[in-house]
Amino acid sequence: MSDARFLQIHSLHGYSAVLLNRDDSGLAKRITYGDAIRTRISSQCLKRHWRVADSAYALQKIDGATASVRSRETVTKRVIGPLEGAGHDSDAIKAISTAFQIAVYGEKGDKRSNRQPLLLGEPEIAYLAEEAQKIARDHGNEAKAAGVAAAEWVKKSKANMRALRDNCAMPGGIAAALFGRMVTSDVEANIDAAVHVAHAFTVHAAESESDYFTVVDDLQRAEEDAGADHIGETELTSGLFYGYVVLDRGTLLANLGGDAEIAGDVAARLVSLIATVSPGAKLGPTAPYGYASWMLVEAGDRQPRSLAEAFREPCRPATRTAGEKAAQHLEKVDAAYETGEERRLMSLEDAAMPGSVRLPSLNELARWSGAVVRTGSA
Repeated sequence: MSDARFLQIHSLHGYSAVLLNRDDSGLAKRITYGDAIRTRISSQCLKRHWRVADSAYALQKIDGATASVRSRETVTKRVIGPLEGAGHDSDAIKAISTAFQIAVYGEKGDKRSNRQPLLLGEPEIAYLAEEAQKIARDHGNEAKAAGVAAAEWVKKSKANMRALRDNCAMPGGIAAALFGRMVTSDVEANIDAAVHVAHAFTVHAAESESDYFTVVDDLQRAEEDAGADHIGETELTSGLFYGYVVLDRGTLLANLGGDAEIAGDVAARLVSLIATVSPGAKLGPTAPYGYASWMLVEAGDRQPRSLAEAFREPCRPATRTAGEKAAQHLEKVDAAYETGEERRLMSLEDAAMPGSVRLPSLNELARWSGAVVRTGSA
């Protein structure tokens, strides 16, 4: 039995003829590693898909969890929007809007282009909407008075928001509790990430090709023009991706108000989401869906460490080969550092990892992970 401060989740996912995560030029994201160019999936892309996944493992379905909204329009649509059409003076609404935009998004927040998409929890949004409604009820017919009242509210807003957060288990919602947030206009509103996500990369050199395609006009007759109505080109890639995620149990508990039951549910669902949610772009033409072919979960109290070094030298794009490379590297790490993690493995191939117990299904792997985080021991 060992303390479980950290949960480390390693995975291998295989995809063919897809474009999972694009850069600003529309090509697949890449990274050079071990003197070879690899195809990459950014951590932002992965987190986004896990956060919004609507499945049996959805984070939003956790009992006691509150939702999060990331937007630059939250004040406009969720706080000020309900005031419009309620009979208030338009200039009064504008004055309230200006004050609340600045309070939430910073000094220049009244202008949309100056706002960054900010993650707010439903408790925070509900509080802001209620405060705006109070000002509108008292001063909704007089723009000047509304502006003065809103300005006074802004002066107290940080202290009031702090009090809300201190008395709410999950003020920023479940997404902020897991992945953290940074608020430049209010440092005290920052939340440390409990889940740390690495960029996934192929264990082998990048495999890609340019896909030439045409579009035929159904109403175009051959005698008019036998050619295609549109010609295009896109990149498609294939690969076996190594993914790595760390869950910091202490930070997660702090972000969840100390609720170990919810923390355990989060861990179980996170393992399941990592295994089953594909970060897919171009859904229609590529069907970019796949499940993990190999997953290793480790629990321990030492600083986490990735197994990426196992793939610095590119290997064959096969789960069995990549699993063997990971096992060889982990054996060396164990011999040198003796960190003593508890390990559980799930694999579609015959595989073994040093010191690991093989489990037959994702459900069992998720249950074990949840129990570790719930109890703090493995």
